[in-house]
Amino acid sequence: MRSASTEHPSSERPQRPDAPSGVARNTPLTALDRVPWGDIQDSTGSAAAIPLLLNGIAWGDADTARSALEDLRKRICQFGFVVEQATAATVPFLWELAKLPQVTCRAQIIRLLKNIADARQWESTAAVYPKLLNRRENPVVWERAARQAVRARRGELSRLMADEDTEIARATTELARSLAT
Repeated sequence: MRSASTEHPSSERPQRPDAPSGVARNTPLTALDRVPWGDIQDSTGSAAAIPLLLNGIAWGDADTARSALEDLRKRICQFGFVVEQATAATVPFLWELAKLPQVTCRAQIIRLLKNIADARQWESTAAVYPKLLNRRENPVVWERAARQAVRARRGELSRLMADEDTEIARATTELARSLAT
């Protein structure tokens, strides 16, 4: 007959860390579950994989983070200029990740934000083919919402431009120029 472990009485739960040691528990990724990812679309269909990719960027080693960011880019800003329905919902998390010092691909995240801010593919297409605006799913609305989501956090620019990493500062300066136009 087995006896119950006395290490953690049944009325207590063992404490598990929410984040790696030395990392603030107040991570922006705690809000991921507030977005109905399964109900919105990215370039592959359901955007349900986006939280996993964002976690890979936040907590993965350099190779994992880079790979996750590349996959995320293909899903929310394909070819560097075609945004999707899930793009606007993803942008606040990208801003948060760009500020976290443990994230290894911060400059690339900032460049992705610039691509999103510059995206005009759907608007340009709708100018030539106005019937695009009559579709139930209107990608012009997605594109505008994504650009607005980038602009909404532009207050973060000064902090990122002052970063000691010159690649991050340079990428942020380029993003600031895009947002100024």
